[in-house]
Amino acid sequence: MKKTALQRYQRLEAAALWRPEPGAQRLDVIVSLGEATLTISDTRDRVKAHWSLAAIARANPGGAPALYHPDADPGETLEIAEGEDEMIAAIETLRNAVARQRPRPGRLRLAGTAASLLVVVLVVTLWFPGAARDHALRVVPAVKRVEIGQALLGHMQQVTGPACRTPGGNAALAALEQRLPPAQGRSRLIVVRSGVREALRLTGGTILLSADLVEDHDTADVVAGAIIAAHLRAETHDPLDRLLRDAGLREVLRLLATGSLSDAALRAHAETLLRAPPAPPPDATLIAGFARWQVRATPYAYARDVTGETVLGLIEADPFRGTTAPPPVLSDADWLRLQGICGG
Repeated sequence: MKKTALQRYQRLEAAALWRPEPGAQRLDVIVSLGEATLTISDTRDRVKAHWSLAAIARANPGGAPALYHPDADPGETLEIAEGEDEMIAAIETLRNAVARQRPRPGRLRLAGTAASLLVVVLVVTLWFPGAARDHALRVVPAVKRVEIGQALLGHMQQVTGPACRTPGGNAALAALEQRLPPAQGRSRLIVVRSGVREALRLTGGTILLSADLVEDHDTADVVAGAIIAAHLRAETHDPLDRLLRDAGLREVLRLLATGSLSDAALRAHAETLLRAPPAPPPDATLIAGFARWQVRATPYAYARDVTGETVLGLIEADPFRGTTAPPPVLSDADWLRLQGICGG
């Protein structure tokens, strides 16, 4: 309640009837307004009661004569006649001013509800999708990852075409799989004619290899470098994680509930992988990988950039540069068979 409102009504007095309790006789009194109280005095100027202006209630809003009581004690009443319009107006003005300053429980509840809903929305949109995805990555077994990878491969082959196959080429791929195994599990190598740049590893371990890797180079070190890069990407960025991120929360929950993903989600992810394949790992990661699998880095580097300018770090840090050559990636016979796997 503003001070100006109090100043306006200070020293205002009016005659009234006061009853201290139910059943008691009503007394003629004089009512006067103070800074924070309504003072009730008898005709001999003896104070009978003080009512707080912040705790006055009206028993008959709009009725006449105006009947008031303390907010917590409706048994004590103060009746102000119709002729004391200025006093009644003053009390109503001050009551309204106090009411505007009181907290609104409804608004507080609404604000609390809105805040709670905001927290729920933030949890659902920011925390829960990541938590659900992380849980799925932990609990989806290897056999289910292979199934998902096979289903994804079916969608990708609508663009890449079927896998290249010859008896000799298949045997060479098997030898390459044994020469360059992943850190965990096993991989399956497939050569396709189009749609793939270098190598693309799917969840479950299948790696799609571009036919150019085996047809356009003189050494198996190039295709080996692409396979190593695919292994290293999978070690640092789980292919299933990217699939689930692309698919969204609904598909993550579907995977957890049913063990499968929708064809629409798989098809969309297949298109994304072919359109925007993952970037190569950093040079330092690649160099460590070439050392681990004992493969020369230089042929792979020049296959990425024939000038060597953008891959100078790989060339200069080749773990087998100027040293004893590592074990061959494939025998000459297997390499020739692999080069002819697509009939080229």
